[in-house]
Amino acid sequence: MRFIGGVIEKLQRHPKRIVFPEGTEPRVLQAARQFYSLRLGVPILLGDRTRIKEIAQALNISLEGIRIINPAESEDLESFSHRFEVLRRYKGLQAAEAREAMLQPNYFGAMMVAMHQADGFVSGTYLNVGSVLRPLFQIIKVAPQTTTASSCLVMEVEDSRFGENGVLFMADCGVIPDPTVEQLADIAVSTAQLARQLLGVRPRVALLSFSTKGSSTHPSIGKVQAATAVAERKAVQKNIEAIFDGELQVDTALVPEIAARKLPDGKVSGNANVLIFPDLNSGNIASRLVRHIARANAYGQILLGLDRPAADVSRGSNAHDVLGVAAIVGVQAVDYHLLYPGAGEKLRGEPTELLD
Repeated sequence: MRFIGGVIEKLQRHPKRIVFPEGTEPRVLQAARQFYSLRLGVPILLGDRTRIKEIAQALNISLEGIRIINPAESEDLESFSHRFEVLRRYKGLQAAEAREAMLQPNYFGAMMVAMHQADGFVSGTYLNVGSVLRPLFQIIKVAPQTTTASSCLVMEVEDSRFGENGVLFMADCGVIPDPTVEQLADIAVSTAQLARQLLGVRPRVALLSFSTKGSSTHPSIGKVQAATAVAERKAVQKNIEAIFDGELQVDTALVPEIAARKLPDGKVSGNANVLIFPDLNSGNIASRLVRHIARANAYGQILLGLDRPAADVSRGSNAHDVLGVAAIVGVQAVDYHLLYPGAGEKLRGEPTELLD
């Protein structure tokens, strides 16, 4: 709770509106109750109002301060449907299909964020990744001057010797299966930006491999080496103060005693607080191992590179995890334009979208 407690304090000073499309899920109801009780802002639940009230009553959860919207009964349904039709017209989407999509809470919630009716989006407690990401990529899309949308998991372990007082940023653990050199560099820079915003310290970024500085040879190692150089260049261009090093084995990145033997003069040796994995297999497996074996608090996936703040939580998340993710998304929203200049300035579905 050290890390997430600090995030909560930041959001209490700048409360935000977070939309939760899975309004009937008990874990989401519990998280929404805590979100409001902690004065973090306004939680917005999507779904059938009667059903949400029934579940809340059965769980003895007060709905005071929580906004409930049923997309089918919303006065915004028709305008949202029209905007989505405009966005997807080049794909041949018809008006009836656009309306049917907007009846789905994830699509409706994504449009709420796109239209600034909510400041952030959190979903995924019982839906698969595709059902969460598809509406976001179709409606919110990537931020200006950004080409890569990825994800980051914030891990808080009990042993404060690791990362930044026990906090590690791990990416990409949820979106891009096999990133290119450019994508891997973008993931490293975006994750460093988020770490800087949430921790307030200079990110120490390790791009991971099964090799440390040429101890093995394989084409995948060359990709990590190239991505490290590209990430350093991109960070300088964006005026981001961060340290990047790679390729590194994970023990070299995290354990000072081992780093002293393997790479004594490394830039982040034994002191990394951001871990960038070479592909989704390694990132997803490693993050789940750490979460369950180390009994760590895991907050994510926080989506990176989108035009608005959003997150896709794990189906294994509990109410505390959902609350933590919502708090992080809310803090992102406070200064999102600093993370992604120009983000949020265009309303999706305006006539100018036809020219994009």
